[in-house]
Amino acid sequence: MTMSADVVIVGAGIVGTACAYELSCEKFRVIVVDAEGIGIGATAAGMGHLVAMDDSEAQFRLTRYSQTLWHQMAEQLPKSVEYESCGTIWVAANEDEMEEVHRKHLYYEQRGMHCEILDEKTLRQAEPALRGGLPGGLLVAADAVIYPPCAATFFCGRAEALGAQLLIGRRATSIGNEKVLLEDGTTLTSKIIVNAAGEAARNLMPQLPIRPRKGHLVITDRYPGKIRHQLVELGYLKSAHSTIADSVAFNVQPRVTGQILIGSSRQYDATDTAVEPQIVARMLHRAFEYSPVLETISAIRVWTGFRAATPDKLPLIGPWSEDPSMFIAAGHEGLGITTSLGTAKLVADSLLGRASRIPIEPYLPARQMREATHA
Repeated sequence: MTMSADVVIVGAGIVGTACAYELSCEKFRVIVVDAEGIGIGATAAGMGHLVAMDDSEAQFRLTRYSQTLWHQMAEQLPKSVEYESCGTIWVAANEDEMEEVHRKHLYYEQRGMHCEILDEKTLRQAEPALRGGLPGGLLVAADAVIYPPCAATFFCGRAEALGAQLLIGRRATSIGNEKVLLEDGTTLTSKIIVNAAGEAARNLMPQLPIRPRKGHLVITDRYPGKIRHQLVELGYLKSAHSTIADSVAFNVQPRVTGQILIGSSRQYDATDTAVEPQIVARMLHRAFEYSPVLETISAIRVWTGFRAATPDKLPLIGPWSEDPSMFIAAGHEGLGITTSLGTAKLVADSLLGRASRIPIEPYLPARQMREATHA
């Protein structure tokens, strides 16, 4: 059996489904293929934090652009997506980290993103669940949270209403040269193939510089109002940058349901999906250090997932130089939820040959291939 489309997207996570919706809006005939289901994988395992990040200028541009797109779409989202503008507080644990608060504040304000420096008193007023003695933090009110699997389902539904075809439960075994071969013998032909398979993208294209990074999350029973903002320690970035040791950091999210999502952990080269009690214990201990009230509440579930990490912490977005039919939209690590809409816009702009709101060059896959050649 052979099927054809203008674009075949492999992967029905939030990045792939956002691409499907965006390209369907642009009148492309789209087929979406996924072996597991809509919003499975990292999409189902993530926190759903819509956050502007400033680890690099390229990271800030993509996260802030994408965050703006989420805000513009907010009124269209169904209640199941649980969009909530709770804001983020970056929590400083000492005076050195308060210097980082001031740096981060200046960086954001210079780029038109309002944020507020909190001292010890205003931090406690904003978030009573934090322990006393913390010197302050940075409140970024524009940040929000969503429930990612339902967002992916929403994008798929919108794309399907515009004519997209969904092949769910159908595994792609090879891609390239304008063809996607499925395990059941079906051949999909298309001038453009988008590899949006997240951590699994490298299974179809082993040359991609993507490395899996395991993470754990804990969710609690319902405690409405116990946590008011997404709370992240400023040491989180050091944890995120570790490429050798397993790391944990304080990262807590309030849910519309009243539940509290507790993270986070990062492990390279851990391939087992099983929950690791020692990692969870370290993660919870870190959370209790910042918010002792969390010790008094009940957890109901723990799970793991795998982020798709690249060496320079930026996603791979755009054409693949070795095959003119291939586009990549993968390698977003922990920022795929935030950057899904920006990624979809960049892919569509590139396919249509039009200028993008932000430069695509920092995310082009070719950059990693050049670095690998020169290494």
